[in-house]
Amino acid sequence: MTRFRPCIDLHQGQVKQIVGGTLNDDTGLAETNFVSEQPPAFFAKTYAEDGLTGGHVIKLGPGNEEAALEALHAYPNGLQLGGGVCVDNAAGFLEAGASHVIVTSMLFDTNGRFQEDLLDKLITEVGKDHVVLDLSCRRTEDGWQVAMNRWQTLTDLAVTAKTLEQLSSYAAEFLVHAADVEGKCEGVDEDLVQKLGEWATLPMTYAGGARSMADLALVDQLSGGNVDLTIGSALDLFGGTGAAYADCVTWNKKTFPVTGG
Repeated sequence: MTRFRPCIDLHQGQVKQIVGGTLNDDTGLAETNFVSEQPPAFFAKTYAEDGLTGGHVIKLGPGNEEAALEALHAYPNGLQLGGGVCVDNAAGFLEAGASHVIVTSMLFDTNGRFQEDLLDKLITEVGKDHVVLDLSCRRTEDGWQVAMNRWQTLTDLAVTAKTLEQLSSYAAEFLVHAADVEGKCEGVDEDLVQKLGEWATLPMTYAGGARSMADLALVDQLSGGNVDLTIGSALDLFGGTGAAYADCVTWNKKTFPVTGG
């Protein structure tokens, strides 16, 4: 069954919701849907109190190190950490409280060519059980292509059944943002969700375009329950009106009830 997965997106040290692919690396500017007055720890503690697991903290550009560590310290081993992760710093983030590190850009050279040897080095450093491969992508004429550098640069790696099968030995989970619809609250990429459900070889989280609670049921249906869903800009916790955070928590408790002994 599909599970709701929480998120904390960090930009310039603040919790924000931005429109996917609009972040300019040169200026640091992005099209923004929401800027929180609450610190990262507020969201991390909220997720911890509500028993939400498998959520992710994403550093969008520089200036987010302190904010990310604040979130990790507030919910030790309860959040995955992505954004600027590489072989040299991955272990440090795990020691700081991340349950997993999330990687994309480090897996490619500057021209977007996949570098399997770098993934081998990461696995040697921290072990596959602590790695989430972020295969966030953009739609192309042939399907979907992994995008790096805040989803601005297409790589040579396609999101296919073969790709997921080949990479499954390198990770504990996959994370896939549909960059073309991320932050727009116009609906999930249904074709991509269906394919991910068919191709899933590991726990899988999809993010991008979710606009209401109904999308949890839709993703569950389309993916055969094989894909979890992150709701960002539509969530009332982030100033949205389409989905109530409390309802998402209730969904998880009903779908994955905790039974006592």
